[in-house]
Amino acid sequence: MSHFMRAAMMLLLAGLLASGAGSASRAADAAKLALVIGNAKYPDNEFVLNDVANDAQDVAEELKREGFVVDRQSNLTGDTMRQVLDRFYARIERGAVALVFFDGFAIQSNRQTYLLPVDAQIWTEPDVARDGFSLDAMLAEMNTRGAAIKIALIDASRRNPFERRFRRYSAGLAPAIAPSNSLVLYSAALGAVAAGGKTDHGLFVAELLREMRAPNISAEQALTNTKNGVVAATKREQVPWLSSSLTTEFSFAGSVPRPSDNKADPAATKPEPQKPEPQKPVCEAPQAERPSSADDLARDPVIADLSRKIAANANDIVSRYKRGQVYAIKRAYALATQDFDLVIRRNPGDAEALNNRCWTRAATGDLQGALGDCNLALQINPGLSDALDSRGLVNLKLGRTNEAIKDYTDAIQRNPRSSSSLFGRGIAARKSGGDGATDLAQAKSMNPNIAKEFAGYGVTECVP
Repeated sequence: MSHFMRAAMMLLLAGLLASGAGSASRAADAAKLALVIGNAKYPDNEFVLNDVANDAQDVAEELKREGFVVDRQSNLTGDTMRQVLDRFYARIERGAVALVFFDGFAIQSNRQTYLLPVDAQIWTEPDVARDGFSLDAMLAEMNTRGAAIKIALIDASRRNPFERRFRRYSAGLAPAIAPSNSLVLYSAALGAVAAGGKTDHGLFVAELLREMRAPNISAEQALTNTKNGVVAATKREQVPWLSSSLTTEFSFAGSVPRPSDNKADPAATKPEPQKPEPQKPVCEAPQAERPSSADDLARDPVIADLSRKIAANANDIVSRYKRGQVYAIKRAYALATQDFDLVIRRNPGDAEALNNRCWTRAATGDLQGALGDCNLALQINPGLSDALDSRGLVNLKLGRTNEAIKDYTDAIQRNPRSSSSLFGRGIAARKSGGDGATDLAQAKSMNPNIAKEFAGYGVTECVP
């Protein structure tokens, strides 16, 4: 090869390497695609999530202003959600920035987070993987299709009606196993739920939108600032979860400095909010939620559907068991107990039904009957953590604090994310002369409504 040819090839190779290095270090010129899903109308939920509908629209409009090609969808059934995702994957070009924003209900199962369509039919753990959409699988597919940067913004850390059918308390979301060069942000901590209600806009999205609009900061810093903003606004009661493996520069708005400059300049980041001064424990006795009225129960579409099935087939034990679960969730404990009575008569060895009846009896004050049900459930299935949790409540109401602490501790060993067991153990410790503050605080951080729920069972933190 001549000297001239060798020099020309070296110049060509250098140009190709420079081009590749530029595309690897900058994502500003890459295609930016976003899928925004707001599932607000779940028939199984008591009310429409108005904040979801409004927040999804606001996020979609902001992403469009930032140059994203946005596909905004709302109230997707399972079939439609699958089609929408397939269309989104097909549009991803190699080197693109691919972003998914999901607002609605999600559940963790087998250490994965599943996003739920509005028509999900979930009554047992296996139903989650059947009807839900794995966030891990979505991120992996975005990576397989060639996305250089993968971003998932998930506002779904809500207590939902599905999870309460087979778990006494919400387990929140699981950590995402994301491919390299990914950003994942949840609205609340792992295993925790955020306080919800009938609001028009959510705090998490309000903080997110403000930070996305901020110029001259990286996307990672924008999400870190979002997290810090929520923490400060809620006085650490809600702590979003952020995971980043980003190595490529990317900014939602404006130009972004080099990572070294961005991290070295104190003005480029928000200061960490100061932790509030520790306060002495305060006895809280919140007002318990009222049980659903007869009219509310009559209008509930899930109850109506199950009642039709039972009327058509008196031997439909599965529908009767499900209706008992829904009644219990809605605090119609007497009706729930009636359904569980029949299920247990048909199958005396049904440990789950016995545990559920133990729970409803405990809530209504039939403590000896509840204790018998829990004991029998644990004879049948000694590892049933929900039955240990239920028996802990029974013992707590009976004033047997040592037995309650043991039951709750055994339940926590099997399910460390049980806000019910932590809260119950904290109360039992306090009533037996101990502190219990750590358990109570951890339970409240996981489920801000836990004190109100225990008040519905006639149990509060207050010690005479």
